[in-house]
Amino acid sequence: MKKHIETLLLELSTIKINNMKPNRIMISLLAIAFIYQSCDILQQMITFTKCEFKMNSLTNATVANVQVQNKKSFTDLTLMDAANVTKTLLGGSLPLNFDLNIEVKNPNTSAASMQKMEWKAFIDDIEMAQGVMNQQIAIQPGGSQVIPLKVSIDLKKILNNKTKDALLNFGFNLADAGNYPTRVKLDIKPTVYIGSFPLEYPGYFTLKKDFGAN
Repeated sequence: MKKHIETLLLELSTIKINNMKPNRIMISLLAIAFIYQSCDILQQMITFTKCEFKMNSLTNATVANVQVQNKKSFTDLTLMDAANVTKTLLGGSLPLNFDLNIEVKNPNTSAASMQKMEWKAFIDDIEMAQGVMNQQIAIQPGGSQVIPLKVSIDLKKILNNKTKDALLNFGFNLADAGNYPTRVKLDIKPTVYIGSFPLEYPGYFTLKKDFGAN
């Protein structure tokens, strides 16, 4: 497509200005510039899909706003923290929050970028959360970047048939500190914008990683 655009530019440059009205010249130039920019954006998205994706780490894990990143089990909490978690659970919820860090490497010879990314998080094959990250991500050739996705889950709401101990163990295992592994799967779909029009990648990328059981 770029070669086609370059041909158009060459042809346009041979047109005598006095044979065209100024507004027609401007429209033609703007149209060609838009197409050229669109091709560049599309190329960057294609390059983005050819990057290497890795679910790097899970950090800043909290259960009921209590930091559990370095705790092995509920019994490792202070009396105050344990009381807060228990009170929250008895109140009908058990919020689990964490950052899921995705490392993206660009081994290609051209830049990779996107403007938006939809995601779905699955834990032990159960869809736990989904969201949209509206953020410009640009990775230069040979470069890498870590993209943190903020995930919020109400374990009590999603796993309402589980016992108190099962819910708590689930949260600690996911925090990479428990005794049993937790399987995490992440589906992601990048989007680029051409002007104000979104262009979504057809389908999702799938990343998988087991957390816990250190």
